[in-house]
Amino acid sequence: MSSTTPATAEKRTDGSELSWLMRVLVIIEKAGNKLPHPFWLFLSLAVIVMVLSAIFSSTGLNAVNPATDEKVTVTNLFATESLREIVAGATNNFVTFPPLGLVLIVLIGVAVAEQSGLIPAMLRGTIAGASPRWITFIVALAGTAASIASDASYMIMIPLGGLAFKAVGRNPLLGCLVAYAATSGGYSAAPMVNSLDTILGGLSTSAAQIIDADYTVSPVANFYFNFVSMFVVAIAVTLVTELVLSKRADQIELDEEADDDPDSFDVKMALDATEKRGIVIAVISIVVCAAVLFALAWPAGSFLRDESGGFGPESGLMAGIAAIIGFGFFIVGIVYGYATGSIKRTADIPEMMGKGLLPFVPVIVLFFAASQFLALFKMSNLGEILAIKGAEVFGALNTGSFVILLGGWLLVALGALFLTSGSGLWTLMAPVLVPMFMLLSIAPETTQALYRIGDSTTNIISPMSPYFVVVLGFVQRYKKDAGIGTVLSFTIPLSFSMFVLWGLLFFIWWSTGIPWGPGSATHYQMG
Repeated sequence: MSSTTPATAEKRTDGSELSWLMRVLVIIEKAGNKLPHPFWLFLSLAVIVMVLSAIFSSTGLNAVNPATDEKVTVTNLFATESLREIVAGATNNFVTFPPLGLVLIVLIGVAVAEQSGLIPAMLRGTIAGASPRWITFIVALAGTAASIASDASYMIMIPLGGLAFKAVGRNPLLGCLVAYAATSGGYSAAPMVNSLDTILGGLSTSAAQIIDADYTVSPVANFYFNFVSMFVVAIAVTLVTELVLSKRADQIELDEEADDDPDSFDVKMALDATEKRGIVIAVISIVVCAAVLFALAWPAGSFLRDESGGFGPESGLMAGIAAIIGFGFFIVGIVYGYATGSIKRTADIPEMMGKGLLPFVPVIVLFFAASQFLALFKMSNLGEILAIKGAEVFGALNTGSFVILLGGWLLVALGALFLTSGSGLWTLMAPVLVPMFMLLSIAPETTQALYRIGDSTTNIISPMSPYFVVVLGFVQRYKKDAGIGTVLSFTIPLSFSMFVLWGLLFFIWWSTGIPWGPGSATHYQMG
């Protein structure tokens, strides 16, 4: 990579306009770098919770839960009985951690679809041959949909974006940045349920049960909102790119060697005949799977319905949605694999599953620390008391729900600048925000939808994001002296546009009371 300093890049790309912002981002980067690895962060927080429980238990801190009218006191986690429970429950805390099983069962299926080549081929097929007039929107839309490939989506979409723009005679540097912004900023906006939905839903469930022990947040809790958001994010990226950034990109001179090398990225753009045939067969298999699911759910006494005959949270369909989605990816991935020859023997399938799960091993390790932290936080009752006290403060201020949600939105956006792991930040915030907002009649599904916007849109401008460095590397293949300032001068306008338009969608959606997803509510009624 180039040794260009941020200040030099800033001067080359935008004069002195970004000088104040660069200083802010340098401060954020330095502060973020001082944070320990999330694994140690959560274990450290677990110890802090234990210390605080001993302090506040001795002071007699308490609160009355308005949902049950019961007095809640702080439990001293250093007490003999508490220590015994902590040691005995460590294993159970981990294996019963809500996101763990949900994520694994979805990822097993997604791994086959990805390793067989289906997901990368579909993303390439979406972009290949796109009209120059629509190229920005198509790349942006494909970027938001790419989240089904999880973190691999960055390595697929960023080079594809550059090649797509170059193919229609536009600046490939801009294509890389559009793809990055859409993929990262729209990570929570997707056409179907993915691993992030299962993680966030599990964490939201744990947090909601601080107030309501029977409350469950399904992986499809924000599905309707996510689907519409995908188009809103793509539109926001397209508008800013075409009205502002395209003019700026035209002023940037690319390196001659990069401009003369159409294969500067080792990524194949066009689909070959075998891949096209495989996608057609895979699409047919998707239709068949959907038809079978519909046929199974149609009878009034179907095992996919609940006791009342509906499709509520307790129905087989909703309770088992993660397994159903994982199985769907599994089947379609196998069909594509055999159709294209990427799967030649049955032994290839479990190998693909194992290989596809490898990138998520660090997440599973993080889950262990997070599960212990959340278990201790819940056991201490500090989360419940903090939520009650916070709700009382908002109630005394007599602020409306709009102001409360606006404050939460900005808080998440700020936090995402320092902790760019979507699940890591929600692990910290959910135990406080979800129960506190529930006591203010705001449903967990609403809080989770709000979190998605604040977290996703500011990630793309955070120096703490590992993919910030990745996109810089791809950009430097086209312009060697490009630096952090180059990337920021494009991503800041993109981030702002997504933040505003996506936020407007959220508040309009919330004000109408439209469900965020199947069986999801916008408001919570206590009792």
